Amino acid sequence: MISQIAFVLVLAAAIYFIQKRFGRIRKNINLGKNRDFKDQVDKRLNNVLLVAFGQKKMFKRLIPAVLHLMIYVGFLVINLEVLEFMIDGFAGTHRIFAPFLGGFYTILMNVFEFLAIAVLVSCVFFLLRRNITKVPRFFNAEMKGWPRLDGNLILFTEIILMIAILTMNATDQLLQPISDHYPTTGELFFSSLLMPLFAGLNESTLIVIERFAWWFHIVGILGFTIYITYSKHLHIILAFPNTYFAKVEPKGHVNNMPVVTNEVKSMLGLVSAESSAPPTEPGRFGAKDINDLTWNNLLAAYTCTECGRCTSECPANITGKKLSPRKIMMDTRDRLEDVGNSLEKGGPGLNDGKSLLGDYITKEEINACTNCNACVEACPVLINPLEIITELRRYVAMEESGSPASWNSMYQNIETNFAPWKFSPSDRFNWAEEKK
Repeated sequence: MISQIAFVLVLAAAIYFIQKRFGRIRKNINLGKNRDFKDQVDKRLNNVLLVAFGQKKMFKRLIPAVLHLMIYVGFLVINLEVLEFMIDGFAGTHRIFAPFLGGFYTILMNVFEFLAIAVLVSCVFFLLRRNITKVPRFFNAEMKGWPRLDGNLILFTEIILMIAILTMNATDQLLQPISDHYPTTGELFFSSLLMPLFAGLNESTLIVIERFAWWFHIVGILGFTIYITYSKHLHIILAFPNTYFAKVEPKGHVNNMPVVTNEVKSMLGLVSAESSAPPTEPGRFGAKDINDLTWNNLLAAYTCTECGRCTSECPANITGKKLSPRKIMMDTRDRLEDVGNSLEKGGPGLNDGKSLLGDYITKEEINACTNCNACVEACPVLINPLEIITELRRYVAMEESGSPASWNSMYQNIETNFAPWKFSPSDRFNWAEEKK
């Protein structure tokens, strides 16, 4: 009974902290502007199935993709065993499914153990890649300090949790012949390899080790779930809604500003019945802070895996410019967190004298972007840093008139000559005449 009460208290505490954190994240995301996502539902569902669930875009880099798949499948399947943990915790039983499933239970447990080994090996490999071989994209300027530590902490935690499962199963098998409380599971291949480590221990010591491993795993899983809400590993959950709400138009498509579009149509005499109503206050052109972005941009910031594939493909970053698409997403998330924490404490929130543009992301960074969409193509969960960069540049150009002088000259030429070059449209094909 004491064990059951302790389990309920631990579970209740975990649920409280998880729902509180997700409530804060939801409020932060809702700081963004509204946007309708009722179009092309079939494409959106296809993205969820192939990209989020099927890991389609991960396989552009085969070795990390296979290892990531092992961790991903292990995470999904091993949690079926956690379901048994939960039932045992509530009911005070032990391996409640074993007597009912018989030999099939043995097969299932061996599959779980195989995946536990696969997760353990994959995590060790990823630790080596991060800290020994030092893959360059994990060592950009924005990856110093907490971001680098965060990745290592998660990998170490997953390794320890897998060891806890194998330890629990090994001591459990040793207890089955000597205690009626431990139902027969059949031989579990991988954990049986650890049994010689505990073979000389008495029953009470084995029970202590088995129970410690059981509690360590269940508390570890719940703690892990709380932790990921503060970590880049939040993508484990948010990848699914993000791929649904991601942009489905062709990558070269740029979202027009409705107020500008209506003004141009009015000047050209193309005003429709829908746009004939009196114009509303246009508000801010582009984005200066997070509340000027759409909520799906903010969702994407929380979904960012910090894998750095976008930055490793960015031509501006490759040529030494300060732009890093990963940093754009991380800075947006940092601004969201700062504003959210301020609001939670009754502070000024968005009115703290700071803004996303200037205090977090510099003009030098956004001006380096070539709009090539390489970052968008590279992202394994359909994040679009270019949308945020474009909105920030719109603000600089339209609100501050702060674009570089060469850009302003180009804008003027496009407006007057319909081309970036300073010559009359009537002379555009003179070069062809010279070739005759």
